[in-house]
Amino acid sequence: MRAMITLAALLLGSGLALTANAASEAPAAGAAASEPGAQAEAFGSDWERWRAGNSVSDRASLQRGARDFLNYCNGCHSLKYMRYSRIGQDLRIPPELLQKYLVPSTRKPTDYIETPMPEADAVAWFGKQPPDLSLMARARGTDYLYRFLTTFYVDPSRPTGANNMQLPTTAMPDVLSELEGLKRAVFKTVARSDGTKEQVFDHFEMVASGSMTREQYDNFVRDIVNFLDYVGEPAQAHRRALGVWVVLFLLVFTWLAYLLKKEYWKDVH
Repeated sequence: MRAMITLAALLLGSGLALTANAASEAPAAGAAASEPGAQAEAFGSDWERWRAGNSVSDRASLQRGARDFLNYCNGCHSLKYMRYSRIGQDLRIPPELLQKYLVPSTRKPTDYIETPMPEADAVAWFGKQPPDLSLMARARGTDYLYRFLTTFYVDPSRPTGANNMQLPTTAMPDVLSELEGLKRAVFKTVARSDGTKEQVFDHFEMVASGSMTREQYDNFVRDIVNFLDYVGEPAQAHRRALGVWVVLFLLVFTWLAYLLKKEYWKDVH
């Protein structure tokens, strides 16, 4: 399945400009301060301030996000309120390419996006069934999802060998480590006001490189988060565009009503 969708990415890329805006304008996670004389922060020390910076009006990003979700996430997670055909329609993916490369051979374009993983296997492997992600962006927010996917770190004490800063003790393994690489969390000892000491997170330290650079992985995650934001409310881009015209209409109508009021009351003293 992964090989099939990887091939789809290449073909869709030529026909649909999937890579048109590959470099996100948002700054990479943990980037050094850009102000003159500013001291660069250690990678991850500011992870709680990381923001997704996504835009559902960026169709190329949504196309890449759909490709990457089906490639890396759909094996465990479903989108039970979204149909393949709706994605094709909204993201301008031709039906023949959608059917050939993004819809599994056992499914139809009108089917909802379900995970092929049996529930019993999921419970046996992870202790629980991975959640459906249809409304996750609306429930948790895009910044939460972005930080979750960018703050995995090596933790030998966990059954999966990985932990997460955004969601500690998560049951999800670090499935994207082959892309991002492996990093460990560095903690420091801090004295509390009552005289006791505690370990607090300081920064991340890369221990193994992945197939992507930090900036490439950052853009990869932003595309997936952007796609999940779209899935949570597919009509939001149209709603926002329509809202601009509604506000303009109300302004013009208010101006006309004011002129009419002046005309009616001009002879009243």
